[in-house]
Amino acid sequence: MVSVTTIVAVFVVLVVLALIVGYIVSLYNQLVSLHRRVDQAKQNIDVLLKQRQDELSKLVDAASEFMDHEEEVLTEIAHAREQAQKAETPREQADADQLVRSAMANFRARVEEYPELKSQGNMMQLQERITDIESQISDRREFYNEAATRYNTRIAQFPYVILARQMGFQDKELFRASERAKEDVDIGAAFA
Repeated sequence: MVSVTTIVAVFVVLVVLALIVGYIVSLYNQLVSLHRRVDQAKQNIDVLLKQRQDELSKLVDAASEFMDHEEEVLTEIAHAREQAQKAETPREQADADQLVRSAMANFRARVEEYPELKSQGNMMQLQERITDIESQISDRREFYNEAATRYNTRIAQFPYVILARQMGFQDKELFRASERAKEDVDIGAAFA
């Protein structure tokens, strides 16, 4: 006959095992949730980058009618668009973003020389829309970096680090400003 202490001991062992399994499942679910949040933040940025690409295409098409002899500026925007489309990692996207911003700054400076182009409502709307998207991209990158930092910190903390290593969770790359973006801006050159 089985004694009462044996039954209690088996019950205690089963409860402890259930608690351990529940704790591990909870840790795993927290890591998955953080990982998904980072992925979602990245996808939100990608959506805005696609919208910016579409707006840049419209801008180039609209401007090319008026700026026939400004091929250099339009080519610069087209090149920046291509680089942005090819960019996959946060570092590549940040570098491509800097190219787009630079090309748009040059474009805006040249638009000032074409009163008929400046007076086009469509052109102004496209420029405003691109500026708005640029602002949204900056906000979303900040949110992405926050989510990625939270995720990277969590997978490095004990006891998550044990499970993260076993399950293949790896650090996410943060968006960082390129060296070119950190340089001082020569305002005089923009007006030359």
